[in-house]
Amino acid sequence: MLLKLLLVAASALLASLVARRFGHAVGGTLAGMPMIAGPIMGFVLWAAPIEGVRAIALATLVCVPATVAHLIVFAWSATRLPWWLALALANLAFFSLGALLPLLGLPAWLVCALALAALALGGAPMPRLPVAPGAVDIPNVELACRVAAAMGVAWLIIRSAGVAPAALSGLLLAVPITGNVLPCFTLPRYGAAATVALLRGFVRGLSGFGAFFVTLYLGLAAWPAAAAYALAWVAALAVASGLYLLQQRRLAPAHRLADR
Repeated sequence: MLLKLLLVAASALLASLVARRFGHAVGGTLAGMPMIAGPIMGFVLWAAPIEGVRAIALATLVCVPATVAHLIVFAWSATRLPWWLALALANLAFFSLGALLPLLGLPAWLVCALALAALALGGAPMPRLPVAPGAVDIPNVELACRVAAAMGVAWLIIRSAGVAPAALSGLLLAVPITGNVLPCFTLPRYGAAATVALLRGFVRGLSGFGAFFVTLYLGLAAWPAAAAYALAWVAALAVASGLYLLQQRRLAPAHRLADR
């Protein structure tokens, strides 16, 4: 538990510091990366059989469409509703879809395909609101509150998962912790446009998350464990950074017009 709490704290802090320096979208991209799950999978890979690790990776990928639905619902709700109601609706979408998908008994190839498709298309349904890129003034006290809130949510989820039925425990452990905490601080202080930018960035980072787990699942069937794990990180970083650079190229003409 301590390891996961420390990883959650580090993820929330790093994403917030990156947002402070480079803007909400970049902070969201970092938050969506496998900053928590990736290191944990490394420890699991060290201690567990390969087939067990592959099963965990596949079970994680099953929940990816539910996480994307969470982000989309949160983004649209943020344009009209207060943070607490947006949070409630987003988690309703997550738990509804997340409880349904494992019951379908989908084959592994279709689980991977659905996860990647959800990530590839996840940014399209998001609202499009103009937001100024660049640094964000996030006070130190807010940084501390973000980290404390993320650790509190993680502790509650881990404790609840320990006593809940197995199916619910797996779903609880898949809850996007930073995807719940960071928008709740962003919306009341920085507004809907900043929150949407954060969540759109989160989808980009989550694409890296999906690439990590798909590569790990497939790689462990063909390569040594260390090589599969390293390639999973390479895939995650390549996909997330590639999508970010692609978006920057698309936005460049608009920024040049605005400067004129």
